[in-house]
Amino acid sequence: MKPEIAFITGASRGIGRAIAEEFAQAGFSLAINCQNSAPELEQLAAKLKETYHVPCIPLVGDIGREDFVKDAFYMIEEALGSVTVLVNNAGVSHIGLLSDMSLDEWNRIIQTNLTSLFCCCRQAIPSMVRHRSGKIINISSVWGNTGASCEVAYSASKGGVNSFTRALAKELAPSNICVNAIACGMIDTQMNQCFSAEERLLLTEEIPAGRFGTPKEAALLALSLVTAPSYLTGQIITLDGGWQ
Repeated sequence: MKPEIAFITGASRGIGRAIAEEFAQAGFSLAINCQNSAPELEQLAAKLKETYHVPCIPLVGDIGREDFVKDAFYMIEEALGSVTVLVNNAGVSHIGLLSDMSLDEWNRIIQTNLTSLFCCCRQAIPSMVRHRSGKIINISSVWGNTGASCEVAYSASKGGVNSFTRALAKELAPSNICVNAIACGMIDTQMNQCFSAEERLLLTEEIPAGRFGTPKEAALLALSLVTAPSYLTGQIITLDGGWQ
């Protein structure tokens, strides 16, 4: 059985970091990426190599830029081999009225949250097609399903992620490549630290499970998608404690 090689974007913290840890524990060779937290990413790579005795290379750069992504996949191929599992996790949020949002802010959200999928998938797909196997997992949001006031750009980008997932799954199913997404609800990450204690309490009261989810729960779901039957593709799987 050939070794599994996973590329995880946005892996320096939160859900991406938890996914990297779970995949390392499962024996994956890893490439992990972030844009602005190089020390944290390098420390994580060193920890995973030491703890789980797996190869792990850190790649720092903007995953929404085609030139960086091409270079990253070249480095992964040289160091580890072809990517067999791609986890598109990198994402940024923006809270505020659409009328107050600049075009640069809009473009940043779309580039990081959606264009990055295009760049990474386009590099990963040829090898997966040649081998007639592969898993692509996109980390989305419940706001991609329902939309959120004051998060129009974020909601639009995650809605795009969901449509991208469904369409690409149909395109790649004949090649035995699975494409699925996890639509996360309120997960206890740094991204959601913007909420005050009162706001967090109100949100918790809305969630039937009575709590925020954990990054580890999202990571375990991502890992389960790697071993899921190949007939499971094109799905947007909601992880939100029954909230939405």
